[in-house]
Amino acid sequence: MRVIAGEFKGRPLKSVPTHKTRPTTDKVKEAVFHGIGPFFEGGKALDLFAGSGGLGIEALSRGVDSCVFVDQQQKAIQTIYENIKTLDINERTEVFKTDAMRAIKAAGKRGLTFDYIFLDPPYKKLSYQDLMEALLEFELVGEHATIVCEHDASEKIPEEVGRLKRMKTDHYGSNIGVSIFE
Repeated sequence: MRVIAGEFKGRPLKSVPTHKTRPTTDKVKEAVFHGIGPFFEGGKALDLFAGSGGLGIEALSRGVDSCVFVDQQQKAIQTIYENIKTLDINERTEVFKTDAMRAIKAAGKRGLTFDYIFLDPPYKKLSYQDLMEALLEFELVGEHATIVCEHDASEKIPEEVGRLKRMKTDHYGSNIGVSIFE
């Protein structure tokens, strides 16, 4: 795994040493960022189900100001911290070891809003509808926010959730789908 473009282009990233996470491939990561960017002039990102932190770190490398990383697995949290330290981006990041719904509620209580939200939960384990409804309910979705959902290609993804509309869905291979909401 590596950073694809931007400030940290080509820098290697550690992956989580467990079978419980599924890192986003470089091919999918590159396609996602070309679809939503490819570069940014600031903004805040939320990398929910962060794993190694690859999506949030890519966003930081491409110009996002700050990123909040959330994962509930200790090995993932350790890996995120190692990647943050390697790239010396500690001051631009926050890392939380908790489940997604608790993180959403806590961020809402803090009044945080995000411009880019990356949702990459374990395939077929959580409802994207429920996740996006919670993001909206706790007012985490910025006015012109983009939400990227990585999912199993066979999974049904809603067309709309509240004010969020699915702009496109792309498939990579036979089992990876990416849907982008605005």
